[in-house]
Amino acid sequence: MDPPRAGGNATAQTKSAQVTPDSQHRGLVALLPRSLRGFALLARFDRPIGWWLLFWPGAWAVALAGGAVERWDLILWLLVGAIAMRGAGCVYNDIIDRDLDASVARTRNRPLASGAVSMRAAWVWLLLLCLIGLVVLVQLHLPAAIVSVAAILPVAAYPFMKRITWWPQVWLGLVFSWAALVGWTETWGWLSVGGVLLYAGSIFWVVGYDTIYALQDREDDALVGIRSSALRMGRHVRGGVGVCYALAVALWAAALWQVRADSLALAALLPVAGHLAWQVATLTPDDGAGALARFRSNRFAGVLMFLACVVVGTPL
Repeated sequence: MDPPRAGGNATAQTKSAQVTPDSQHRGLVALLPRSLRGFALLARFDRPIGWWLLFWPGAWAVALAGGAVERWDLILWLLVGAIAMRGAGCVYNDIIDRDLDASVARTRNRPLASGAVSMRAAWVWLLLLCLIGLVVLVQLHLPAAIVSVAAILPVAAYPFMKRITWWPQVWLGLVFSWAALVGWTETWGWLSVGGVLLYAGSIFWVVGYDTIYALQDREDDALVGIRSSALRMGRHVRGGVGVCYALAVALWAAALWQVRADSLALAALLPVAGHLAWQVATLTPDDGAGALARFRSNRFAGVLMFLACVVVGTPL
């Protein structure tokens, strides 16, 4: 998940040394030949946090629906799909925002914005990533496949949301939580109330963590008229994130209750609830590096939530 940002100004340029760039030559990506490295960066393979965040709601759904053991293969397919489709989403976002990205210190080194990858090559790369997603799609039964395909329009519309609403993070939540609907339908057999509640809770989780992510770009976004929940919440951003996380936990608790109506089952949520509370308690809105660290810590929040779903969803 790397939401596209827009705009640029002299202040952002002078602060570029303090900003974590979106494209980083590190890890296995740094070992790739230069001719391939640009494609890996375009799909954000150097920043795995995005596909982890896309993957976790699907894994939660499979586990809570009782398939953590029997459907381990589905969990792996969802992981492959998350990596491929998160990459495809990033390529699509960069195609749409290539001119705007070139104006922002944090994004000006993205492959399309910098010219390292051509538009034609980017479209071909997008198609290849979508073909991998298609391979994952054919592993699903028809009801889950239909739910999966229904995500196409919301995904395509997302890059434009920050231009028309103060709450593009809500739209991102709808998109980035979609795997919960797919995983639940495939495992449970149909989309029951428990799956819907899990999905709804994930939406608020995404709004919370992406608001934290958007804190890095508040100055640039305000100057060029780009909208975000971080700007809309203003000085109440910490409280706003807290409310989003509280609603997420409440909806997750309701989802767990649908599967096992036992107060002890809700105790499984205490670790993830505590972690989210730590994020809010230690969040400093003006500290970009700190905000980025708390955003990235949601990979661990995903693990804690997955363990809770395994504990509650696995038959005794």
